[in-house]
Amino acid sequence: MDWSDYDAALFDLDGVITPTAEVHMRAWNQMFNDFLTARGVEEPYTDDDYYRYVDGKPRYDGVRSFLASRDIELPEGTPDDAPEEETVGGLGNRKNVAFEQVLDRDGVVAYPGSVALVEQLAAAGTQMAIVSSSRNAPKVLRAAGLIDHFPVIVDGVVAGDRQLAGKPAPDTFLFAAQQLDVEPSRAVVLEDATSGVAAGHAGRFGLVVGVDRGAGADALREHGADEVVSDLRDLL
Repeated sequence: MDWSDYDAALFDLDGVITPTAEVHMRAWNQMFNDFLTARGVEEPYTDDDYYRYVDGKPRYDGVRSFLASRDIELPEGTPDDAPEEETVGGLGNRKNVAFEQVLDRDGVVAYPGSVALVEQLAAAGTQMAIVSSSRNAPKVLRAAGLIDHFPVIVDGVVAGDRQLAGKPAPDTFLFAAQQLDVEPSRAVVLEDATSGVAAGHAGRFGLVVGVDRGAGADALREHGADEVVSDLRDLL
C-alpha cells in the first residue's frame, strides 16, 4: 500500500487500535444476560448477537437493536438515566459501568501491528484521527499511551454534542475529515465492524480497509471494505 496517495487515516478504536472490543463484548454479555435472566427470557445473548446487533454502533443504538431482535420493548429514557433503570438509557449506562470496571482493573495494550502503523504514519506526517462510537475513547487512548498521536477524536460524546448520526451513517467520519481539513477522497478509513466499513463506503472515502477481528472478511467486503487485513502490520 502506498500511503503517499492519502493525506489522512481515520481509525476506529475498539478492535482496530486496541483490543477493547473484547472488553466491550464481555461487558455487553454480562449486562444483557443478567437482564434477560431477570426477565425470565430463556434465549441467551451470545457473541453472534454482538456482531449482528451491537458491534460498531453507538451504545444506545446497540441496546435498541438487540432488544428489537428479542421483541422486547422498554421506555427510551435518557442518557442521564441511572444504570439501575429499566430503560434504553439505563441499560446502556449499566453496560458502561461494567466496561469501566474491567478497563480500570486490567488496563489495555494496543495491538502491536496497529502501534507500528500509527508510528510509521506519524513519522511520515500523515494526519490521523480516531472515529469511535465509544464514549470512552480518550480514556482508552490514554491507557494505551497513544493519545498524543490523535489530535482529532470523534467519539460518542462528540457525536452526541454535534448531533451526528452514528455508524453506518458516514457523518462521524466526514466530520473527522473536516476537522483535519482533508477531502474524503484523500483519506483512508480503517474499521473492524460491518457498520463502520459501511459508513466509510457511504462517505466515498479514498479507501476503506476492513480489519477482520471476527466479523469475517466476506461480511466486511459485502458492507463496503475495499481491502481486508487481519492485522494493520499488513499495511506497512
